Amino acid sequence: MRVVVVGGGIGGLALGAGLRRRGFEVAVFDRDTDVAATGGYHITLDKRAQSALGDLVEPTIMRRLLASGSALRLRERDAFWDRRGRLLGHGPDLGGSGSVDVDRITLRVLLAEAVGDGLHLGCSVSGVGLDDDGAPRVLFTDRAPVSADLVVGADGTHSVVARHLAGGPTSSPAGIIGFSGRTLLHDLSPGEQRRLRPRSGLAVGPRGAALYVGFLDPVGNAALVAPELRMSVTTGPTYIWGAMFPESAATDSLRDLRGGELKTALLGRFRERGWAEHTLEVITRADPQSVAGFRFNAASTRADDLAPWPAGRITALGDAVHATPPTAGMGAGAAIRDAASLLEHVGNATGGTLTDAVGQFEAGMRRRGSEVLTLAMKTVRWILATDTTLGAAATVVGTPILAAAARLRR
Repeated sequence: MRVVVVGGGIGGLALGAGLRRRGFEVAVFDRDTDVAATGGYHITLDKRAQSALGDLVEPTIMRRLLASGSALRLRERDAFWDRRGRLLGHGPDLGGSGSVDVDRITLRVLLAEAVGDGLHLGCSVSGVGLDDDGAPRVLFTDRAPVSADLVVGADGTHSVVARHLAGGPTSSPAGIIGFSGRTLLHDLSPGEQRRLRPRSGLAVGPRGAALYVGFLDPVGNAALVAPELRMSVTTGPTYIWGAMFPESAATDSLRDLRGGELKTALLGRFRERGWAEHTLEVITRADPQSVAGFRFNAASTRADDLAPWPAGRITALGDAVHATPPTAGMGAGAAIRDAASLLEHVGNATGGTLTDAVGQFEAGMRRRGSEVLTLAMKTVRWILATDTTLGAAATVVGTPILAAAARLRR
């Protein structure tokens, strides 16, 4: 069986790796010319995603991934702050967590290696359809069409494949514009190092301003202590932060800015909303070249709305179907689980038809996508609620009370 995968992101490469490992003829096409030249900073893989990945790649790849990953069990409980930097509460104890954080570049490079010569870079897909024999076919802007027994769209939020299947977009703007960057722990003042600590945290203020600060240390917090296998892009304790504001013409215009100019604009937005200066230090001292903006897109949280097409020999997975804001840290893991599920159903299709196998896969994907979207959208809706008159007032009045209660608990 020949399978063509459109898109070489995490989900597409994971599927390509699994297909190759199981002996399928597979080709993965992506418009990027370098798998290491990718957006995003770190990915969280829970035990379900790791188990799925273990079914898709060789054990040596998994060992190299874990040697390059940061174990959540080795960091402190997540924190919640207000805009003044006052502690409001903690997340659950992570001591028993099996989740790991890994650089997106590291994961993508490892998966590309697993796909091998089945990966074709610099290929721009223009459409999909059927050839004269009724087989799925992929069209390109710069090369001859390619036919296959099965075509899978793993081409992200603005998927060409999923748009063809659904007859239109499969996601829409979620109402938030995000900005991310990287800041080394040792670049922060001693006071902020003590406040932030080796943990991740989230601060939400009035008028829809929020700041997530993620902690990543694949060396000191290695999920697998095997320095000879380590290939992490992050080589020391680092905060990967994400600033969030409600979408508007003014906020959207910031996406055109770069480097120091973008940093300055972001800091101005937070200061206008009354954030304490020390809470912004993680942005002030960030590597200017790491700062970039992006729109949050989301599919419907209703399972019945996802993959709204009859099963066939063209399908899609990951963000192409259930585009998920990064607020739950589960989007990439869900795409990997999609890939493992599709491989399992296709691999067991000998007793039935390929269309039946795809239909079974899509049914599970709808449930999986709805689950992660529901979690991610809770945080999005919380942030947006603070941008209302009532929400802003409640945030201003309520957070000092929560901070006082947190001090008493200590």
